[in-house]
Amino acid sequence: MFKSFLIVFSLLVSSFHVSAADSPAPVKVVIAGLVHGHVSGFLHKANQGSVEIVGIYEPNQEVVNRYKERFQLEKVSFGADLPKMLDELKPQAIWVFTNTYDHLAAVEAAAPRGIHVIVEKPLAVDKAAADRMAALAREHKIHLLTNLETTWYACLGEAHRICVEEQQLGVLTKIVGHFGHPGPDRVQPEFLEWLKDPKLNGGGASSDFGCYGGVITTWLLGNQRPKSVTAVFQTNRPETWTKVDDNATLILEYPHAQGIIQASWDWTFPRKDVEIYGRKGIIRTINPTDYDIRLERAKSFEQKTAAPLPAPYGTSVEYFAAVIRGEIDPKGSMSSLETNLIAMEIQEAARESAKTGKKVVLP
Repeated sequence: MFKSFLIVFSLLVSSFHVSAADSPAPVKVVIAGLVHGHVSGFLHKANQGSVEIVGIYEPNQEVVNRYKERFQLEKVSFGADLPKMLDELKPQAIWVFTNTYDHLAAVEAAAPRGIHVIVEKPLAVDKAAADRMAALAREHKIHLLTNLETTWYACLGEAHRICVEEQQLGVLTKIVGHFGHPGPDRVQPEFLEWLKDPKLNGGGASSDFGCYGGVITTWLLGNQRPKSVTAVFQTNRPETWTKVDDNATLILEYPHAQGIIQASWDWTFPRKDVEIYGRKGIIRTINPTDYDIRLERAKSFEQKTAAPLPAPYGTSVEYFAAVIRGEIDPKGSMSSLETNLIAMEIQEAARESAKTGKKVVLP
């Protein structure tokens, strides 16, 4: 009996060593900036096998001290000179948590060094910056990826399978997205400081949440560009948001479909849900996992729970690590450069429409 146990134990140990040896090395990453609140979520997930944080760039020492204490980062290299840090540490990628305006500077530092770049949504502060970033990424053959929370929603993965891959809804005719919350009043002070600055954020709710709708609609419609964009931006709480909008509605015109994006910092509760209409049915996402569907012969909606997204598609850290290792081609995904460039074009047209009160026809 004991001899049999030893044999089984030896096989288990041997199997563990084989699997450990086969596991890819973690991707070496420098965090560029700590003033975007989403960095907290990344720090909770990092250093768990897929990614190794080798350095953090942040010029604000007060912010550095706070994160050092909270996440016990005493062993991580910190610096206030990003190009110097990249030369010394030679990471494979940088993950950018600056304000949106500084995304361009991060790409300008990383791309010529052959270092891949991941930014938090949206891709850039405006189309001009996005085009410059894209040109640098293509010239230096790096990945330039955008992280949106909704990319990791199992319900949207399931909706894409049903609508796009299997075409169960037939021709898609309308996509309506709702993205918002009661407002970012209670976020970290360094985060709020740039969120309410139109130069650093590109706008208010229209930029912060409108980008979700632009990306998801583009992704579901196979990276089609809309024919036109019509938008209304307004500020319902001018005493709080003195320089930016807190409510926005965008209407996207396609040859055979419409996209409607509602973005808000003035809703009772947070929501990120999408309604997808086709000639043969409707899908409505409810939360990250649940959705309901009604096909043409059904008498009512059927609520379902999507299966978890398979690894490495279920989390940003695992997915982006796999892309950087060359295991996944991100083309056509919600994270891809192509998809996010179209979303930036939509956002730029929406700003122009809201400013002029006219429909903007895309060239």
